[in-house]
Amino acid sequence: MKLLTTLTLARRSPLLQVLKTSIATVLAWVVASFALQQPLPIFAAIAALLVVQPSVSQSIEKGLERSIGVVAGVAIALGAGQLFGDQSWVILSVIIISVLVAWALRLGPGSANQIPISAMLVLALGGQNAGYAGERIIETVIGALIGLIVNLAIVAPVFVSPARVAVASLTKRVAAVLELLAESLRTGRTETQLRALLDEARQLRDLRDAAAVALRQGENSLTLNPRKSRHHRMLRRESELFALLSVLVTRTLGMARAIHDRYDTNLASDPTVASIAQELERAAHDLRLRGRAPGERESARPTQELLILTAPLTVLKAHPQHWILIGSLLEDVRRVHEEIVGHTDNG
Repeated sequence: MKLLTTLTLARRSPLLQVLKTSIATVLAWVVASFALQQPLPIFAAIAALLVVQPSVSQSIEKGLERSIGVVAGVAIALGAGQLFGDQSWVILSVIIISVLVAWALRLGPGSANQIPISAMLVLALGGQNAGYAGERIIETVIGALIGLIVNLAIVAPVFVSPARVAVASLTKRVAAVLELLAESLRTGRTETQLRALLDEARQLRDLRDAAAVALRQGENSLTLNPRKSRHHRMLRRESELFALLSVLVTRTLGMARAIHDRYDTNLASDPTVASIAQELERAAHDLRLRGRAPGERESARPTQELLILTAPLTVLKAHPQHWILIGSLLEDVRRVHEEIVGHTDNG
């Protein structure tokens, strides 16, 4: 059961992606068969399979990798086949040489794997003449082009929504942790509760990394995509919000660590600490407001549109017992204030 879990993905690829791959493979097979009079256009089918990727830019990248790998592999196989034939030891030697060539040229995984595969297939299928080798290169280019065309023609996928969901999730969690920090400053906390607070804050880093990956995928999906203009503005807004959140994650984690390390039972009675707790709650409110989509902002009541963060707190005299913690929190609250208010827009 554990092995099956390792081999399977948590989420399936979209069914549309499967259909596009199937269509591209069939078209590549038919076109290559007709154009080259080749009954088994395996290279075209493999190229189409590899080129149909989640984004257009990835399709172009895979097409180039595949083509470079095939050209290099066919060249190595052609030379070895003409000199030594197609015996087993020749095929094995060509595979090893292909791997070493890819390593020496510092090729990426796609091209590096394709060189030995192409060389092995050419020798195994009996291609020991220049005409056969040239046809395999043309066949590969046909498959790659058809894969790219199919990916462009059939609803080129856009991954902006997953990026928006990931950034929204990070926004909500940062706001929730800010409220937990405020609650921890106001009421007594046990060591177990303080540890749980720190763990909650540390989980923000995983959410931040997941959002960063989702944003990169969204950007890749818009590269050379005919539907780019409709989604570019939305993705730019999410990227700007993510830049703000990245700073807040660092500051929130720093506050959680400071509270965990320097907490004492008399902390809640300090008036400055109470003021800091209030500012953290205001920051959570304003962050949620900042994270709302433009349409959600327009539907909100006017009184909810106003950011409620006050000017950064200043303390003339801190309690000696808490001055290190208070100083640390004040600096982090100041940065949180500047990030949220400084990135405000009117939507």
